[in-house]
Amino acid sequence: MTVLVEESDALLLDLDGTVYLGGQVIPHVVPTLIEAARRGARPMFVTNNASRPPAEVAAALNEMGVAANEVDVLTSPEAAATMLAQTHPAGSPVLIVGAKALSDAVANVGLVPVRLVTDNPVAVVQGHSPDTGWRDLAEACIAIRSGVDWVASNTDTTLPTDRGLLPGNGAMVHALMAATDRTPRVAGKPNRPLLDEAVRRAAATSPLVVGDRLDTDIEAAVLADMPSLFVLTGVSTPADLLAAPPARRPTYVAFDLRGLVDSTRVAKIPASDVGADRSAAASAWTVEASDSVLLLHAVDAAATKRDDGVDLAALALLAALAWSTGTTDVRGSDATAAAVLERFGFPTAA
Repeated sequence: MTVLVEESDALLLDLDGTVYLGGQVIPHVVPTLIEAARRGARPMFVTNNASRPPAEVAAALNEMGVAANEVDVLTSPEAAATMLAQTHPAGSPVLIVGAKALSDAVANVGLVPVRLVTDNPVAVVQGHSPDTGWRDLAEACIAIRSGVDWVASNTDTTLPTDRGLLPGNGAMVHALMAATDRTPRVAGKPNRPLLDEAVRRAAATSPLVVGDRLDTDIEAAVLADMPSLFVLTGVSTPADLLAAPPARRPTYVAFDLRGLVDSTRVAKIPASDVGADRSAAASAWTVEASDSVLLLHAVDAAATKRDDGVDLAALALLAALAWSTGTTDVRGSDATAAAVLERFGFPTAA
């Protein structure tokens, strides 16, 4: 298989769970992105996180050893502000629910950020902030119920941290949805505006979306008709991959970002079509759908030399057959297959 960065002129990279986790850079990210840039694939850091401005995100990345300039970072508040500027005249007041980064993004497009409903906002814009409280939601609730425009930077219900998954912007958005019976327009993934703006800024003709969440990163790629790489370093799991509906199915899967520059550390998921015998095969594996179970079998267990690529090929076959048959229960027919399934967190009993 061709090396992915040789087929891509821009990498639209998620941050939380893909580049870093809990403020710590994920192993192998730094050398991989250096090599990707050397080969002509521009890293663009595209994040739903609305709590920090691009300059601050770039500075944090550089502190971790990840080379980034402010122009390489695109946040959902920027995309949300662009959406508002396209629909409201310059100088219009917009009620902010979120961090200063969101307020700055709104000001940067010529709108006026406000915090009170008595300032007569024409719209509400909502992004993540750890300081959002009931009083902030109350102001927004009154404005939204009056019928003004409502834009959310993103609707991620959780935020990955070193302490585990914590409430994300989507959790707060759903609170207002429940209180207003309204639904916001959304800028961030899985919606298109954020990716479309990233492609425009990078002047990309062959972008690749890279992320750890099937329900945001990969769904956005599918909606935007862009190829995607799903990495197993964050929220979504191999079991989630097998159960993914058509709107959340990636093109490639890898354990981490090394799959971008090393063709032996990534697998392309085959077309979901399978033969009449309800089976799929690769050089090292066969998968058979039988009695509501996907049975993984090593073609030659004695000769199979396992590495990341070989193991990922098994996962890719399982995903293709799961998508075709609707079967997500997996088993290994031999010790080699069982060991692979164990690595991915699946049951190992035959």
